[in-house]
Amino acid sequence: MKSPLWVFIIFLFVLQSCDSNKISRGKKDSKRWVSLFNGKDLDNWIPKIAGYKAGINYGNTFRVAHGKLSIRYNEYDSGFKKKFGALYYNKKFTNFRLRVQYRFVGETVEGGPPWGYKDGGIQYYCQPPETVGLNQPFLVCLEYHLLGGNNKLQRPTGGVCASGMYIQINRKRNTSYCTEPFVEKNFKRSQWIVAEIDVNNGKITHFVNGKEVIHFENPRFISANALARKLVINGDDVVRNGYISLQSNSHPIDFKKIEIMEY
Repeated sequence: MKSPLWVFIIFLFVLQSCDSNKISRGKKDSKRWVSLFNGKDLDNWIPKIAGYKAGINYGNTFRVAHGKLSIRYNEYDSGFKKKFGALYYNKKFTNFRLRVQYRFVGETVEGGPPWGYKDGGIQYYCQPPETVGLNQPFLVCLEYHLLGGNNKLQRPTGGVCASGMYIQINRKRNTSYCTEPFVEKNFKRSQWIVAEIDVNNGKITHFVNGKEVIHFENPRFISANALARKLVINGDDVVRNGYISLQSNSHPIDFKKIEIMEY
């Protein structure tokens, strides 16, 4: 029979081992997050703006200053004129958790669409940048829909838009291009907001400031869509991977701490 002293020593050893494992796991998990934005320049990012070839950053739309990646339109010489764009990260992703801080600032550029006020998107499962047509305004992709309001207008952020794809929400195919979040998170000021996207084997969840706001699954290309149809290989319309991009829709936005954890 062990003495009380030996029992106490064994207990301390087990407790210390458990704490060490927790610390080890914590360090391991923390290293899994990878920054996609270095805070200095657009290294590894590719602009694609309607009317211009990939790689041409018309009007300095996407720029970096003071540690922020910003979307601006003050150098456009004749208004917006449907120059919708996207800033691609140059790597394809499959299963991941993406975490982005963003905020809307300033005013919508002259000539922007009526819906462009505080409207933007974090796009994922995007078609390859080299497949985007010269004048193509919107990508084939899924989109974490960024929206902001004001004292009169409430527009919940974090919903999903499916372009050239369809998804299943509560086991039913989506019936509209954009679907509002189940849980409404409205913001009227220019505060920083944390958007997160979790993609795991066809199951997708959007979060706003750490709170789940919508979930859906089973993204597939719409074969009736001419652009999406080109991405279907041997009749397989299941969407399993794609690129990440930041959308330019006519309202200025700031981004920082763009991070990803691959599964």
